[in-house]
Amino acid sequence: MRAIRVEEPGGPDALVLRDVAEPEPGAREVLIRVEVAGVNYADTGVRAGMMFGPHAHELPVTPGFEVAGTVAALGEGVAGPEEGTRVVAVLDSGGYAEYAVAGAGSLVEVPDGVSLEAATAALLVQGITAYGTLHDAGRLAAGESVLVQAAAGGVGSLAVQLARIAGAETVIGTAGSEEKREFVRSLGADLAVDYGEDDWPERVLEATDGRGADVVLESVGGDAGARAFECLAPLGRLVMFGAASGSPMPPPDLMRMNVQGQTVTGFGGPWIRPGRAGAAREEISRNIASGELEPVIGLSLPLERAAEAHRALENRETTGKILLTV
Repeated sequence: MRAIRVEEPGGPDALVLRDVAEPEPGAREVLIRVEVAGVNYADTGVRAGMMFGPHAHELPVTPGFEVAGTVAALGEGVAGPEEGTRVVAVLDSGGYAEYAVAGAGSLVEVPDGVSLEAATAALLVQGITAYGTLHDAGRLAAGESVLVQAAAGGVGSLAVQLARIAGAETVIGTAGSEEKREFVRSLGADLAVDYGEDDWPERVLEATDGRGADVVLESVGGDAGARAFECLAPLGRLVMFGAASGSPMPPPDLMRMNVQGQTVTGFGGPWIRPGRAGAAREEISRNIASGELEPVIGLSLPLERAAEAHRALENRETTGKILLTV
């Protein structure tokens, strides 16, 4: 089968197309005929040799944590789903290929009315992150205000829409270009600001009658993350879930947090409360089927152009989700 391999760590050109043996499902595993693979920042870390601890991979490796396709074969001890069922799954690696093996417990059947592309964009890493940061970590209530950093990206574009669906009174997004800010407004944001400008926190405060945002979703880090904390309302909740700038958000002012009753917390998809991922996917699927939520596919390329997909992601050239089609 065809697969993208990383044989030596490096830049996007380290992704090379190779013919490799088709994997076989082991006990409690399922073989998936891949039709769509999601592209994530974590994939660029695997390619660059920057993943450590339990996420480290020996080279050569086929990157890719997200796939969508159909069940091709069942391993020992697996009763279903039957072959041909449309599924999405999160893997340890191996998604950039024609076939991939996933643990049977990680499979999610794709509901009728939801495309494999939409399922990849909204039912796996990005969707669970957007939903979990808003509802589990951010505890968003109807009538509150929300600030979404990097609102044109895969998580951000979903979070803006989900915040509106949840009844947020004011939704504000940040983005680095006017084209992206126009896109963020088209998703339903009341205001889109440039986090590269000095006065952007003041604009957020003006849009929230001087209070700041009740929920702040922070994924940029660095100075932009510090400025996002300036936008947090009394009793507000700031949720950190990334550092796209390459450096983490600096430690917040603990005395301010104490006086104003604020919360700063982290969120990672694997740490969503037990049982919540399934409920989140059911709600997101209903939102997609009803037309309330539209997953945004910013770039879709064939498997052999994986290097181009990574380059576009790292250069922040796209909006929404980046996919590889197989």
